Amino acid sequence: MRIGVISDTHGSVSAWRKAYDQFLHQTDLIIHCGDLLYHGPRNPLPDEYKPNELCTLFNTLEKPIVFVRGNCDAEVDQMILDHPIEAPYAHLITPRWRILVHHGHRDRLPAKTKNFYNLIISGHTHLPSVKQENGVVYLNPGSPALPKNEPQAPTIAVVDEEAIVIWNIDTKEAVQRLACPKTNA
Repeated sequence: MRIGVISDTHGSVSAWRKAYDQFLHQTDLIIHCGDLLYHGPRNPLPDEYKPNELCTLFNTLEKPIVFVRGNCDAEVDQMILDHPIEAPYAHLITPRWRILVHHGHRDRLPAKTKNFYNLIISGHTHLPSVKQENGVVYLNPGSPALPKNEPQAPTIAVVDEEAIVIWNIDTKEAVQRLACPKTNA
């Protein structure tokens, strides 16, 4: 199973289209870690900022997608979005992964989290990273719309049976790669 992971689109139609057309269309499932439609007061307007149009693209998507509420997402978003917005967590179980998804703006995860999940996914920081600690993989796909890494590179991630790869959607180059650890999921 190939899982596309994206976060912090902040209403950018061009960022979504580039991520989807180049990478996410090849996945079986998409996970969006929040901050779907709005840029928030601390962020500049992203390129092609069109929250209504992005919502339409989400609603017409012919692929399973899981959304988690971010700190820039509002309850009113659920009124126009046809997919449920999970909050504060989404839980997914695949043959390979026991996944916990959250936006990442809260400081602490529940105490037993590391006991039951082997992949914890978050967004919020706009900084891509993938690392493994004590049998748990932590993934942040970064942001395709408002990257804050240096140099600023718009990123998403793809998870499959072999590896977790963070991709630069402009250059189509792998930014980070983690070979999937052996597990008894």
